[in-house]
Formats: sequence, C-alpha cells, structure tokens
Amino acid sequence: MSILSSLFLELKELFFPARCAVCGEPLGEEEQLICTLCRVTAPLTGYESEPYNPLMTKFEGLVPIERGAVMLYFRQESGWQRMIHDFKYHSAWRVARELGRWYGRRLAESGWYGDVDLIIPMPLHPLKQLQRGYNQATYLAEGMGLSMGVKVERRAVRRARYTSSQAQTPMRQRASNVEDAFAVRRAELLRGKHLLIVDDVLTTGSTVAALCSAILRAVPDCRISVAVLAASRASLGVE
Repeated sequence: MSILSSLFLELKELFFPARCAVCGEPLGEEEQLICTLCRVTAPLTGYESEPYNPLMTKFEGLVPIERGAVMLYFRQESGWQRMIHDFKYHSAWRVARELGRWYGRRLAESGWYGDVDLIIPMPLHPLKQLQRGYNQATYLAEGMGLSMGVKVERRAVRRARYTSSQAQTPMRQRASNVEDAFAVRRAELLRGKHLLIVDDVLTTGSTVAALCSAILRAVPDCRISVAVLAASRASLGVE
C-alpha cells in the first residue's frame, strides 16, 4: 500500500469511522460490523442446542423437518430490527454475510447440524431480485456455509410464481399467497441429502413450509432442516 493510500484510509477512519450495524457506535480495531457489546447482549434464542424448541413445534403438522433453529428474537423498534431491514432492503449485504458466519458457528458448535449436506437459501422471484438487486438469504447462507464447511446450493430450487410481500399480506392469506410458489429444477442435486433451508425472518412460517413441501414432493428421499435468522416471540408462541 502506498503512503498516499495509507494516509487516505487513516483520514477516512478518523472522519468516517466504521460503526456497529446494530447500535451505531464506532467499532473497535478488532470488531467486525457488530460491536462486542451488541454481540454479548444480543437477543439470542439458544434454539440451535434445543432439539425440541418452539420452531419445531410451529412446523408440527405442516411439514416434517429434522431440526429447526432461530438465532435471534426479533424486537420491534430496536437496533436489531433496523439492522435486519438494512440488509434486507438497503443493500447492507456484508452484514447479512457476517450474521450468517456467526449463526453458522453456533450451529456447528451445537453438534446437531454436523450431517447437513447442502444449504439452500430461500429463493426470490427473478423480478423481485432484479428490483432489490440481491437476495439477502443467499448472503446469510454463504456466511453459514463458510462457518459450517457446507456447500450453498442455489440452482436446485426456484421461485416459480411472483407473490406479494408476506409482510404486507393479511395473516390469514399468507399460506395461500405462497401456495405453489416454488419448484425444484435440479432434483438430482438433492436426492438423499440433508438440506438446511435458510431464511431471514419468520412470521407464520408459511413461506418456509411451502418451500419444504415443494422439495419433499419432488425429492421424497431427502431430509430437511430449517435455520431462520430471526422471529418474534409472538410468532413462535413464546411468552
């Protein structure tokens, strides 16, 4: 690095210091995207170490899954909510990837996800991805794959039908909104595999259930687990 480039970086850090994606405070030299205090005080669920947790209960009767985890409780009007909205809608994809690395480490350390063969990010419809410019679930999955040593597979499933945003769809209509929304296009990549479906935020679970159902119809010999980044206590039925 040249002296001029080094000086530029020092000036940039002086006047525009990197800030925590959650609280907005300047990051320390060894901190990456989320400060140590926010990591320590994060609303973690611990579900990755609980085989029978509220997410598993939520999917009972909907679709058979091997394992299920949620990393964070989603808190309205909090720094965590702003952070999730930033990587979901405002191109903060590096945050999504770093959260994925953190989540992947937790899954790996739990000992319950060691036999996962492939990670499948929740697909977006091509038009929606064109509008947004990226798929945040893909960046989450990539970070998780790096920490878990598991391949991310993007080619096997697709969003076959454009649907309105689940967040803007009345609760009672969310299941029908995503009915037949997914299709498997490379079944041979999934046969006999243990798949980990990755999504960012869960509310009713209808979207994840629809994707899992589409995969199991096309590839009945695969096994499916689910890892969602965040969900509210209410959506999980937790007091």
